[in-house]
Amino acid sequence: MADVPASVADYLRSLLYTERTIAYFLVDSSLMLIHAGGDLASHGLESLEIGRPACEQVGFLEGLLPLAESPFLLKAVQTSPERAADVHLFSNHEGDWVVLIDVTAEHEQARRMQQKAYDMTLLSEREARLIRQLEAANLELQRTYRALETSRETLLRTNHRLAMELEEAANYIRSILPPALSEPFVVEWRFVPSTELGGDFFGYHWIDEDHFVLYVLDVSGHGIGAALLSVAVANTLRSEALAGTDFRDPAEVLTALNQAYLMENHNNLFLTIWYGVYHQQTRRLEYASAGHPPALLLHGRRGNVGQIEQLQSIGPILGIESEVIYRSQKCTVPFPSRLFLFSDGAYEIQKSDGTMLKFSEFLDVLVRPLAENKSELDYVLEFVRGVHGPGPLEDDFSMVKFEFSEIFQ
Repeated sequence: MADVPASVADYLRSLLYTERTIAYFLVDSSLMLIHAGGDLASHGLESLEIGRPACEQVGFLEGLLPLAESPFLLKAVQTSPERAADVHLFSNHEGDWVVLIDVTAEHEQARRMQQKAYDMTLLSEREARLIRQLEAANLELQRTYRALETSRETLLRTNHRLAMELEEAANYIRSILPPALSEPFVVEWRFVPSTELGGDFFGYHWIDEDHFVLYVLDVSGHGIGAALLSVAVANTLRSEALAGTDFRDPAEVLTALNQAYLMENHNNLFLTIWYGVYHQQTRRLEYASAGHPPALLLHGRRGNVGQIEQLQSIGPILGIESEVIYRSQKCTVPFPSRLFLFSDGAYEIQKSDGTMLKFSEFLDVLVRPLAENKSELDYVLEFVRGVHGPGPLEDDFSMVKFEFSEIFQ
């Protein structure tokens, strides 16, 4: 740095020593180690012995010394299980110098980003397009982090583009949720995603003219992997893509899903699900659950609630054990009544005082009388946001209401 003032050069050297772990050693023409210094221990080199062959003590030097060209650089060498370093080699009249400059933070950041890109899977043509866009954004972000010379403005533009891609993925998930219904029974829902892509999904459709499927599921964790898996499971249910499975039998469906979506084959992601089939002619509801919160069946009309049934079928979380056989439960749906399906994000709410909302408080909100023009789901959502306080909810809020009445029967 001949053209750099001495004070600036001293500052740059001080900055390098402050922010990077540095070690160095000198090898003579006979490849013997004759000098070593710096933070050797951080790079796993604390046992270096002066006077012994350098290549026998430092494996990555094998074949490099004596130097054929100087200077020479090895990028991101794993010097110990916890450390990576850029290895700079150069020669002078004393011998061959080897300087190690710690780049562990950049190396770990690149590894994490590569793992995140690896988690993505294909779902459909449109989903595949989204994945390619996200992978491209991730790769661009990796390059940005590795290039110290990249400007802050470029990094901000990349982050914004990635945020737009994530928002597009979230909008796509919302676009494939089922429409509200008005007959033969009223169905409405509220879905408010958290700040990240989540693993919630719900759906309902007719299997045949007399059997109506309704379900809600929740994949563990947040992010692209959880969202893609939830959509994949929903597509499986919607297209009845489990060979040899009677989709009118909840226990059979959950047992088959468990085999198809074992967590060991899906990046250790597991899920909970409540799956029911309503038989219109008999008003029988058959259901099964895999670790999911119970559905709530409220007898009577709004403002005049009678019995509250918690429709819970005990079954383990889906995807953990391969040999699980799930069991179904049955009940008769009275007229009038309302059935609520939801994920744990609807009631596992941290209040503004730091305590958690109790499930009994959540039930109390559901049974409160409301004006006819007031939506029960909006009321629950307003209550949850009120006890939570300012800011977005930590988890997706998903809730579906089915209102059964003899009017359409």
